[in-house]
Amino acid sequence: MQTSQTSGATDPRRLRLRRMKLGAFGLLLLMLAGFALSHAMGLHGAWAWVAAFCEAAAVGAMADWFAVVALFRRPLGLPIPHTAIVPRSRDRLADSLAVFVRDHFLAPESLLEKLRVFDPAARLGQWLAEPTQSKMLAGMARGWALQALDLLDETAVRVAIQKFVIGRLRSWNAAGTAGEVLGILTADGRHQELLDEALKRIGRWLDEPALKARASALIVRYARREWPKLMGTVDLIKPVEEIGDSLAQRIATAALEELQMVLSTPSHPLRKDYEEWLSGYVVRLRSDPELAQRVEQIKQDIIDHPAVQDYMRGLWDQVHAALRADLEKPDSTLAQHLERSLQALGESLVRDPSLRDALNTHLTSAAESLTTRLRSGVTNHIAQTMKSWDERQLVEVLELAVGRDLQYIRYNGTLVGGLIGVVLHAVVVLTGG
Repeated sequence: MQTSQTSGATDPRRLRLRRMKLGAFGLLLLMLAGFALSHAMGLHGAWAWVAAFCEAAAVGAMADWFAVVALFRRPLGLPIPHTAIVPRSRDRLADSLAVFVRDHFLAPESLLEKLRVFDPAARLGQWLAEPTQSKMLAGMARGWALQALDLLDETAVRVAIQKFVIGRLRSWNAAGTAGEVLGILTADGRHQELLDEALKRIGRWLDEPALKARASALIVRYARREWPKLMGTVDLIKPVEEIGDSLAQRIATAALEELQMVLSTPSHPLRKDYEEWLSGYVVRLRSDPELAQRVEQIKQDIIDHPAVQDYMRGLWDQVHAALRADLEKPDSTLAQHLERSLQALGESLVRDPSLRDALNTHLTSAAESLTTRLRSGVTNHIAQTMKSWDERQLVEVLELAVGRDLQYIRYNGTLVGGLIGVVLHAVVVLTGG
C-alpha cells in the first residue's frame, strides 16, 4: 500500500492535475480577496471596477468549479441531484463505449476494405524476399525451437513417443500391408525384373575366383573325409586339389549357363514356378487368416523384443540430441533450410500475382471470420471490464485523462465571468443606473 501511494504521489499526470487545481483555487481566492479589498476601499473610483470584475469572476469560478466537480463526484459531499454523473452513469458509459468500438473499429466491411488496400500478401512477399529479413526470421525460429526443447519434459515426451509408436505398430496390419506391397511389386512384371537383378547378382558372385577357391577346398575336404583310401590312390595319379579346382570351375560354369538360360528365356520353368509361388503368397497374405496370424505374431514378437523396446525408449534422446546439436550451430542446417524456404516463398509472392491473390483471399476470409467472432466478444469484454471497475478507479482514470482540460474551464470561467462583470458595470454607469 505504501508503494502504491508513493507511486501515485510521484505520477507526473497527478502532479500536473494537482497544480492545475491549486492554480484554479488560488485564482478564486484572489478574486474573493479583490472583492473584499474593493469593498474595504469604499468602492470609489477604480475600486468599483475591481469589485465588479472580482465579484463576477468569483461567481463564474464557483459555477465552473461546481460543474467540473459534479462530473466526477458530489460537490462538498452533498447529495445534490444530477451530480457525480460519471460514476452514476458507469454502466451506461460502458455499454456506449463498447458499442462505439464495435461499430467504428470492428465493423467487418471497414476492416476488410483496409485489409484489401493494404495488400498483405505483396507486403509479406517483399519483406521475406529480403535475405536479411528471412535470415532474421529463421534465426528467431531457431531460438524458439531451442527454448521449446528446453521446456519439454523429456521423460514425458519419451514415454509419449514410445506409447505412440508402439501403439501404431501394434495396430498395424502387417500381413495386409505386405500383401499390398507385393501386389504392387508384381504389377506390370516388376517382380520378374527383381528376379533378373537377383540372378545377375548371383552370377557375378559365382564367377568370383574367391568363391571358386572355397568351393574347391570344400570338395577336397569332403572327398578326403568320405573316401580317404580312394583319394590316396588318386593322389598318386593326379593331385586331388587340381581335381577339386576343375570340379568347382565346372559347377560354377554350369550354374552360370543355367542362370543365363533363365535370364534369356521368359517362359523358363523357374520363372513360372516363381510367378506361381509369389502370386499365391500375395493371395494368402490377403485372405489366409492362419498366415496373417503367423505374420502378426512375428510382428508382436519383434515389438516385444527388449532391444526394440530399448530403441523406442531412446528414440527421443536421439532425436533431441540431433535437433539440439544442429540448432546450436551458427550454420544450422534446419535454420538454413527454413531461411531458403522463406526467401523462396517471398520471391514467389513477389512475382506470382495468382499466388498473392490466393493468399489475400484466404487472409480476407480468415479476417472476416475472426472479426465476426470477435465483435460480440470484444464488445462484451469492454463493457464488462468497465462495469467491474470500482467507481473511484473509473473516476481516477477519466479525471487523469481529461482533468487538466476541465481545470482550464475553471480558469476561463473566472476570466470570462470577470469580463462580463466589467461589461455589466459599464452598462450601469453609462445608463446612470
